[in-house]
Amino acid sequence: MAHEIAPNNLQIQSLRLLKAPRAYRFVATWLLVLVSLIILALIFVPWQQTVVGKGEVSVFSPMERPQTVEAQIPGRLVKWYVQEGQQVKEGERIALISDLDPKFLGENQLQLLENQKQALITRQSATMNRIQALSQQLNALTTSQQGALPAAGERASQSLDRLEAAQQALTAARQNLETTRFNFDRIEQLYTKGLRSKRDFELAELERVRAQTEVERAQAALQVARRDIQIAQFDQTKIAGDTEASLASVSSSIASAQETLATTNSDLAKLEVDIQNLQQRIAQQDIRAPRKGRVVRLMKVGPGQTVAGGDILATVVPETTDQSVELYVSDWDAPLISPGRRVRIQFSGFPALQFAGWPSIAVGTFAGRVAVIDAVANEQGRYRVLVRPDYAAIQSRKEDPWPSPEYLRPGTAASGWFLLDTVPLGYELWRQFNAFPPTVLKQEFAADQAEQVEKMEQPPKRKKTK
Repeated sequence: MAHEIAPNNLQIQSLRLLKAPRAYRFVATWLLVLVSLIILALIFVPWQQTVVGKGEVSVFSPMERPQTVEAQIPGRLVKWYVQEGQQVKEGERIALISDLDPKFLGENQLQLLENQKQALITRQSATMNRIQALSQQLNALTTSQQGALPAAGERASQSLDRLEAAQQALTAARQNLETTRFNFDRIEQLYTKGLRSKRDFELAELERVRAQTEVERAQAALQVARRDIQIAQFDQTKIAGDTEASLASVSSSIASAQETLATTNSDLAKLEVDIQNLQQRIAQQDIRAPRKGRVVRLMKVGPGQTVAGGDILATVVPETTDQSVELYVSDWDAPLISPGRRVRIQFSGFPALQFAGWPSIAVGTFAGRVAVIDAVANEQGRYRVLVRPDYAAIQSRKEDPWPSPEYLRPGTAASGWFLLDTVPLGYELWRQFNAFPPTVLKQEFAADQAEQVEKMEQPPKRKKTK
């Protein structure tokens, strides 16, 4: 019996030796719980996919960005009217330069040009008066021609009437001559027979001679009437020629005066251009502020320094509340970004703690929305993205407003995380291990994108702090 009990004791002791210690069981339990939690986290914990961009603070409106003040003409700096950091108004004088172009060095050049202009204006007025007088003379000659030509025509018609009357008188005189000849022959025969007296014969002869004279007189009158017709025709032609010559002479004088007027107008226009150019040249010697703002930098040393046209003299930063950030992303990430996409911004100099996968627990970052993404990459193959504040979230007090432009100046370095889609943590790790690109659900994003882009057009007014 004892021989049989011994092996049982050995087996019990072996089983006791094989039993794991309590500490090991505790560790195994916690490892199992930890693995389960990790698996559950990989499946159920959300992860916000992001694209990172680097850039700097800028101004969205081109008219509100820092502007350089350039010398429009070559010259020599005479005087500065401002200091660095000084506030200036739009159009306020900043500096004065003297012109170096020999064409514009005359002190009284503008006055001389004005005198020339006045002389040309006087000449222009005199020429216009002459044209007016010649036009009146032309109208008078035209009226005279209209009266002289019909009068000459009437005189020609009268000559025709006189010719017809002379022809009729000649016909009557010839008939009277025939009658008197017949009567003379009859009385002569009677006289030779002694039937009529000598006195009757002499009276008949006298009557015949008188009739012959009347015929000759009628013939002469007919010749005169014919010559009168020729003279009337010549006179009519002469009047027409004289009036046409007078009209042509006056018209030529008018044309000459109009040519003089055109030359004067051309000279006056050229002189006006010269005067305006000189005035603009003189005005360009005054360097004035293009916008209301602050002078931040004077590029030239001081009076006496020569400047060329286009040299930068100073930089003026306009007073504006318009803010934006220029971020640059690679061509790998650019297709994932579109206008309206949410962005978390971190500004240099402002403490922040950013969790890329969980932006809701980020501290010190600010909300933004993509406004513009360039369609063309720069020389480094990167795309510029303009980000503006998320005004809708700021107005609803879901997000803090961006720092004031007094502290957040253009040029401040900034970093941005473009928020893409939310995916499980396990999927994100799997994507990162396989170097897959992030996913973008465009259909779910389209409605929110259109709404946010519309809201970004009207930024809220910033309240002034006392």
